[in-house]
Amino acid sequence: MQNRNSGTTINGIGYFRQGWQLATLPGIRRYVIVPLLVNILFVGSAFSWLFFRLEQWIPRLLGHVPGWLQWLNYLLWPLAILSLLLIFGYFFSTLANWIAAPFCGLLAEQLENRLTGQNIPDSGWAGLIKDLPRVMLREWQKLRYYLPRALILLLVHFIPLIGQTLAPVLWFMFGAWMMAIQYCDYPFDNHRVPFSDMRRTLAADRTAHLQFGALVSLFTLIPLVNLVIMPVAVCGATAMWVDQYRGSNASRKAHNPPGVIAP
Repeated sequence: MQNRNSGTTINGIGYFRQGWQLATLPGIRRYVIVPLLVNILFVGSAFSWLFFRLEQWIPRLLGHVPGWLQWLNYLLWPLAILSLLLIFGYFFSTLANWIAAPFCGLLAEQLENRLTGQNIPDSGWAGLIKDLPRVMLREWQKLRYYLPRALILLLVHFIPLIGQTLAPVLWFMFGAWMMAIQYCDYPFDNHRVPFSDMRRTLAADRTAHLQFGALVSLFTLIPLVNLVIMPVAVCGATAMWVDQYRGSNASRKAHNPPGVIAP
């Protein structure tokens, strides 16, 4: 991947790092406020509630381990906690993203304007209201992609021994991929790139996007830091879009007028 300024190679880790810087740019900070407040409300409340419930849930989860393997509990306990954190982290992040999706799209739009010096047609608050049905449909497409895969991973948990050790790894990899899809999709959707095309584009450089998504997932697990991660991830993903994908996709919006929902 190429940095838009220096031409030096940059990976998903670099774009995540850029997200922290871009979210604090003058003129961009006001578009960060709503996603930030939504994330604090939902993710903050969810993790506070979860930490009070862990002592009840972990013994129940480990109860599926056969008696002759109880000696492994000292290893399975942290894996069970990690699994619950990953599941809840993504679930409540997804819920927060549903609420904040129009504002995350607006943040991506305004940051792209700032980085490129070019205005996107129908940008701003009026464009946000007009595009609201399309944005909500797009969030449903992400959820429809996520649910059947998450259900399969959830069932893996109930496979004795193997499930308790393998599931956290699979959840983390899948969560990283979904975080990449979630946040990279905002600038793609602003340009009417269909969801299926967006996924194929990200899959063509899966390593870089897994790096980006893995960092978002990890920071979602860190108390207090996870409260600000949403706008940071949107900004990092938008920088990636501008550098890597805008040139070949920016014309789509002109061919898909407002009110037309791309498949």
